[in-house]
Amino acid sequence: MTQRAELSTGEAIIDLLEAYGVDTIFGIPGVHNVEMYRALPRSGIRHVLARHEQGAGFMADGYARATGRPGVCFTITGPGLTNILTPLGQAWSDSSNVLVISSALDIGDSAQGRGRLHEMIDQRGAAASVTALAMRAYTPKDVRDGVARAFAHFASQRPRPAYLEIPLDLLKEPAGGGWEARGLPGLPAPAAGDIERAIARLNAAKAPMILLGGGALQAGGAALEIAEKLKAPIVTTTAGKGAVPANHPLCLGYVMGHDAIWRMFAESDAILCAGSELSETDFWNDRVVIERNLIRIDIDPAVISRPHMAEIAILGDAGQALAAIARGIVARPGEAKAQFDHGESDQLRVMLAKVLGVIRDALPEDTVICSDMTQIAYAANEIFPVSQPRSWIHPVGFGTLGFALPAGIGAKFGRPDTPVAVMIGDYGLQYTINELGTAAEHKLPIIVLLWNNDALGQIRDDMVRKGIQPNAVTLRNPDFQMLARAYGLRADRPDSLKALAAAIRAALSSDGPTLIEMTPRMVHG
Repeated sequence: MTQRAELSTGEAIIDLLEAYGVDTIFGIPGVHNVEMYRALPRSGIRHVLARHEQGAGFMADGYARATGRPGVCFTITGPGLTNILTPLGQAWSDSSNVLVISSALDIGDSAQGRGRLHEMIDQRGAAASVTALAMRAYTPKDVRDGVARAFAHFASQRPRPAYLEIPLDLLKEPAGGGWEARGLPGLPAPAAGDIERAIARLNAAKAPMILLGGGALQAGGAALEIAEKLKAPIVTTTAGKGAVPANHPLCLGYVMGHDAIWRMFAESDAILCAGSELSETDFWNDRVVIERNLIRIDIDPAVISRPHMAEIAILGDAGQALAAIARGIVARPGEAKAQFDHGESDQLRVMLAKVLGVIRDALPEDTVICSDMTQIAYAANEIFPVSQPRSWIHPVGFGTLGFALPAGIGAKFGRPDTPVAVMIGDYGLQYTINELGTAAEHKLPIIVLLWNNDALGQIRDDMVRKGIQPNAVTLRNPDFQMLARAYGLRADRPDSLKALAAAIRAALSSDGPTLIEMTPRMVHG
């Protein structure tokens, strides 16, 4: 695809992104990036106008997690970049491929303290703190190379965001030639010797276990084959939910926060862990360290042996590694079922379990659910069954509020034929509530499941547990029903669990978004 020499760099980048398979860009045009928008009307790329750069970043993240393809954003100098840093931090922490392309001040007049509009001391440096690649272009060739680097990274390394900034004067320069998509590398294959060692260790094990993270979402078939041959239980991280069907008799799901699971790890003589950082936010305890019997598969050499001791460290793609291991495992006779006692539930968990049971029964099995940092989602991480990969999307590592709504919008743009629901709390919704307008504008039939307890419930409960008198944890909420309708959404506030099921069924057949407001009172209706 040879570009005409008179195309500007700002125009040529649109054709280049399209050549790499980009079909959607989330962003907001501004005085400093309009040159990036000049060629959009004649391209095949759809642009989604967010209400805030934070929303655009979360949309790109939701798109990436739901589809497995990179999510792309356009933003502007200064505040555009600082507004999108939170979504970039979430994408970096949760291993999500997001590309942010931003304008920057002129090559010869940036960071000089001359009072330029949107001036920052080090815009690229700010982006570098939450990205795997942070690049600044000085020539058209730098732009071409920067985009190529980003997509090569996405294709072959641990998923993490990339950033490219293009100075204002460069955006208007003639692009020249060479704006073709380049061949991309594949995921690295594991070493055969490491695979053989893992097979021998697993075949000899008396109490093997399997642990799947987000890096193994597409490797569930091989993981199940290993589990069924070994009669080994499967545990997942939150990011790994859906790698294997939740109803499989060997799947325990996400239960890593329980003492009983830590004891199972300690008693296992072979723990096969694939695609997980095994971080504090997986265990919700920074003191859990697996010190022996760990076979670890990961694409990231920086984490493969920390903080846990990997006796067999396999660097490479989890899918290829698990498939190779599966071929060498000797099947054991008999049937097996994983057993785990969740222990007694408190009143809150019992109530939330009733609500989540109704939601699960009412939603189609393939529904993509984007959840937020809220009590109902914390419970759902453990007890809400998911049977397909990329259908449970939660902001685990960075843990930011307001993620779920824009992420759900991005997921729906990425998978328009799949039902999408958002699970969010009353406080978190108000971080990005303006994106209800984006959902309404595009008539996206997403379901916003709002848990309204008129409080920062988790923080209030934490204060009580720590002997702190609850303060600054109650708020005056808006009338969410009126607010949703003001944005053009259907709105419902069911007064019973039966009414909740009916409201979800009605929302599934709607031609636009619906907000369903759930309250603790509903459970007793």
